[in-house]
Amino acid sequence: MSKNLATQARRKARVRRALLANANGRPRLSVHRSSKQIYAQIIDDAKGVTLAAASTLDKDFRASGKTGADMAAAQAVGKLVAERAQAAGVKDVVFDRGAYIYHGRVKALAEAAREGGLNF
Repeated sequence: MSKNLATQARRKARVRRALLANANGRPRLSVHRSSKQIYAQIIDDAKGVTLAAASTLDKDFRASGKTGADMAAAQAVGKLVAERAQAAGVKDVVFDRGAYIYHGRVKALAEAAREGGLNF
C-alpha cells in the first residue's frame, strides 16, 4: 500500500471510529466520491444492512444525461437519498464523510440531504 493510500485509510478509520462512538444507535449516511460519480448510503451498523442508497448511476439520474462529477449531481443525490430515507422511516443519521474533507461535492450532498429532511 502506498503512503498516500495508507494515510487515507487511517483518516477514514479515525472518522469512522469517532462516528460510531457518538452515533447512539443512529444509522450512518456514508458518502463515496470518485472522479466521475458520487454515491450515498444510509447504513444500519447494528444490523449490517443498507436502508437507503442513491448514486449518480441510478436510472433516473442517467436518463437526464448529466454528468455525475459536479455540484449539481451531488445535490441531486443528496435529495434523492433523503427522500428514500424518509420512505424507509429514517430521519436522524450521522454523517460519514469517510476520508474526504467536508468541502465541494461532499458538502453539497450533505446540505441537500439536510434540506430533504435528514437530521445530522
